[in-house]
Amino acid sequence: MPPMLNRDDLHAATAPLNRARSMPAGFYTDPAIFAAERQQILLKRWFFLAREEQVPNPGDYLTFDTAGGPVILIRGQDGKARVFANYCRHRGSILVEGEGNCSRIVCPYHAWSYLSDGTLYGCPDMKDAEGFDRTENGLVPLRMESWAGFIFATYNRDAPALIDCLGDLPRRMASHKLNDMACTWRITLAPNCNWKLILENAMETYHTGVVHKDSVGAQQSRTLPTQGDWLCIQVISGRSIATLPGTQPPPFPAIDGLDDDARQGTYFTVIHPSLQFAVAQDCMWWLNVTPLAHDRSLLEIGGCFPKQTLDDPDFEAKAKPYYDRWELVGREDVGILEKQQKALGSVAYKPGPLSWRDDQVQAIGIWVLDQLEGRMPG
Repeated sequence: MPPMLNRDDLHAATAPLNRARSMPAGFYTDPAIFAAERQQILLKRWFFLAREEQVPNPGDYLTFDTAGGPVILIRGQDGKARVFANYCRHRGSILVEGEGNCSRIVCPYHAWSYLSDGTLYGCPDMKDAEGFDRTENGLVPLRMESWAGFIFATYNRDAPALIDCLGDLPRRMASHKLNDMACTWRITLAPNCNWKLILENAMETYHTGVVHKDSVGAQQSRTLPTQGDWLCIQVISGRSIATLPGTQPPPFPAIDGLDDDARQGTYFTVIHPSLQFAVAQDCMWWLNVTPLAHDRSLLEIGGCFPKQTLDDPDFEAKAKPYYDRWELVGREDVGILEKQQKALGSVAYKPGPLSWRDDQVQAIGIWVLDQLEGRMPG
């Protein structure tokens, strides 16, 4: 049990749902809790970076902030994508920012340069350095694996294989054919709130009729059983909810061959520790949360459509209602979560009772506590 959290509060937070209370404020506001999460969870687990098609050509790169520092995803001249820590092996400068294409990665500080496979290429004025070995001073690689075109990385060389962590998620999403989709849109927000608040909010429909009353409106969901390191609810709707309710019908048709379960609505998932896939009848979008501090996060929202949908000559016009919905709802959520983070800082804060609609909120908190080596007081 994390020593920073009160035992009685944890008893209440992990009790059966009908008598459970929310997590204590320190779960979201204590820098020591965040430090423990970083070491025990964020640096040990897989985190999502991008889709394969976002770096289609040799030399294409994307850069990211992560809980373990800046990284670069780059497509090598051999066609293979790789992930490296984004710093120069000389004195630690950031190498590249944003996204682009390069034949070599050149440090902007002292012009050390690297090939796209991480090999050190140029190192001016190092010929007299005793014991200097080029082969030992290439970029530092991270372990990388892909599933259905989604690229993940981890700092942990001993982490279980990505596919093992995903459990039965690939089977649940099989009829959506996610491997045949392509990313067409992304936006990054910077919420001033704890990373867990974002995920908790994304896994309950209790708030939608209030926070989103003028956008998506009230929603109902069911919780689905899962195997592996993920959680799932399904928002019930016979049509895609990836556009606002006033858009009738959704501009794009449902994916051919959806199974009966998938036709019932949109899957909202948490892939532990910090990623949501929302998979609708006609598309999917993600909420990729990057924890930066106990009260700061990054939130990337990205959207994908079946590749054949992109062939529609009116694709951009038809896709705009999806983009508008994803951004609007994302900003509405960030607004309320920043207020929640501020309120959790009150010295008078006391955890409140949970609703039956908060079952996945509780599940996320219990999972985090389990990773911090024990959720139940002795």
